[in-house]
Amino acid sequence: MDVRPLQPGDREALERFIRRVPEGDRTFFKEDVEAPELIDAWTQPGPARAVAVADDEVVGYVAVVRLHGWSDHVGEVRVIVDPAHRGQGIGRALARRAVLEAVALGLRRLVVEVVADQEPTIAMFRALGFDPEALLTDHVRDQAGELRDLMILAQSVDAQWSAMSAVGIPEEL
Repeated sequence: MDVRPLQPGDREALERFIRRVPEGDRTFFKEDVEAPELIDAWTQPGPARAVAVADDEVVGYVAVVRLHGWSDHVGEVRVIVDPAHRGQGIGRALARRAVLEAVALGLRRLVVEVVADQEPTIAMFRALGFDPEALLTDHVRDQAGELRDLMILAQSVDAQWSAMSAVGIPEEL
């Protein structure tokens, strides 16, 4: 598996990936992934969007989206892994890539939103230095219309970058 920036040639593989992601999980893109102009924009050269590719197929996606205004030093991490490839370390590799993207963007903090009952995802982000900072009760409505809690985890980019550098992870990426 290779984690690398999105490229114009990834368009078809990215579209296939999006179709494999369950509709309920697509909300974590937070953008209209059905819009062709969005996919065009994503596949243009630039920072903050990368994919995990295995056998010429996109199996994971990560974006770091800079917040606005008084929070423009903060980036929101969006990680989505193909359901058939979950539990294989792809999410962890993409989250590590998010730190590299945050450094390139000059960000100081990263946040990620996770449905509170997604314990494996929360554990993965906790292991990567993200700490729970907020629990928003009944903040997400799932496909069945049920309300679910949302957990917000955050980390200091500088501290995480230092920790990753100390063990040589940037060179691996």
